[in-house]
Amino acid sequence: MTSTTTHPSYDQLKDLPAYAEQPVPIAFEDNNGHLNVRHYLGIGSEGLDESLVDLGIPVDWPIKAGHACFAAEHHVTYLRELRTGDRMSVRVRLLGRSERAAHALVYILDDTHQQVSAVFEEIFLHIDLSDRRTAPWPADVAEAIDARVAEHEKLPFEAVTSGSMALR
Repeated sequence: MTSTTTHPSYDQLKDLPAYAEQPVPIAFEDNNGHLNVRHYLGIGSEGLDESLVDLGIPVDWPIKAGHACFAAEHHVTYLRELRTGDRMSVRVRLLGRSERAAHALVYILDDTHQQVSAVFEEIFLHIDLSDRRTAPWPADVAEAIDARVAEHEKLPFEAVTSGSMALR
């Protein structure tokens, strides 16, 4: 994976599963009349969380199993503005996994205008909440992440990363 300036297009991403589908609410608008910067990360994180449910990481994982995912790093690129009322959704591409972390690209799509609004790259960690430290992924979750990464490696477009982060 190399860093370039060409991100996948809306048409390349639209067939991936959609998460966090919603209109931009007026409460998220800033003085510039578009989605405030602080909400991009929240919406993208919501979509990433939803995408992990079928990999064995449910929303109530902390309560049910004493495990959690914590974000460690982000790199956000804003491509096109989202305005109040625009329909938006999130698409996720998993890039890899180490013993205790995973690497993803999260795309926020403007479904109203059929364009990519933002992309953020994230490293997230598996946390054992009993001591709030990183821990190896449970075997079933690791296997599911690996399968999704293998599936996403076959996508017909490049995984464009920032080049500023990597699994360790």
